Amino acid sequence: MRIDTHQHFWQFDPVRDSWITDEMKAIQRDFTPLDIQFVLERNGFSGTVAVQASQSDEETNYLVQLSKDYPFIKGVVGWIDLQAENISEQLQNYQTVQVLKGFRHVVEGEADPDFLIRPAVLNGLKALADYGYTYDLLIRPRHYKATLQCVDQNPNLQFVLDHIAKPPIKTREFDEWAAFIDALAAYPNVVCKVSGLATEADWTGWKLDDFKQYLDHIFTRFGKQRIMYGSDWPVCLLAASYEESIAIVEDKLGDFTAAEKKAFWAENAIRIYNL
Repeated sequence: MRIDTHQHFWQFDPVRDSWITDEMKAIQRDFTPLDIQFVLERNGFSGTVAVQASQSDEETNYLVQLSKDYPFIKGVVGWIDLQAENISEQLQNYQTVQVLKGFRHVVEGEADPDFLIRPAVLNGLKALADYGYTYDLLIRPRHYKATLQCVDQNPNLQFVLDHIAKPPIKTREFDEWAAFIDALAAYPNVVCKVSGLATEADWTGWKLDDFKQYLDHIFTRFGKQRIMYGSDWPVCLLAASYEESIAIVEDKLGDFTAAEKKAFWAENAIRIYNL
């Protein structure tokens, strides 16, 4: 059994989805569960986690509705306004939506390097912890310092690092990212999604070896019980097919035991997201 912990679904809207630029024409279209269902089955995946791609309550409701229509969607990471004064009331209303496991904000799109330590955001994150939700971290290097401060101030919140913090694989820069991972992984309430790799490399010229130093570092720092697989489909299609996205990671699992592989492909995700 395998769980893909990071998939997106959308009905493409050029205004709402303006982050999908013209160089991303391959994904400037609708992507629904029907587009991936048989690919998942062919590759041994029995479930997925659907993650927000736009920032609205409608997005969260859309993904929850999809989970009712497509049972292979085992969990949803939605969006909520972390700075809302009534966030506790909103979370209380979500308590009956069992498929909703956590939330994410597209922090990588925030120019403010200190977004994650704004008082209102910290209040929102504390509310997520109080109600038992997870929080996915989607960040860029300018957010590294605030991310560490944020995590330090929220010891009761389960953080999930998306896309191994998007290291600059294309230019082979390593040291700044590695130092951040060293510091972040020291917090036991942070786990890491091994996802979104090919899109940080040379889209048309990447090789399997390009990812080795980054994955080795993640496996060493987070260990075998705090990592899980995510494809980042359909965004991954900009640089790799679904099967190639799997191969990038599978190629680096040679020293994993059978039990550690089971944990990586499914059991860790089931535990972290309570699937």
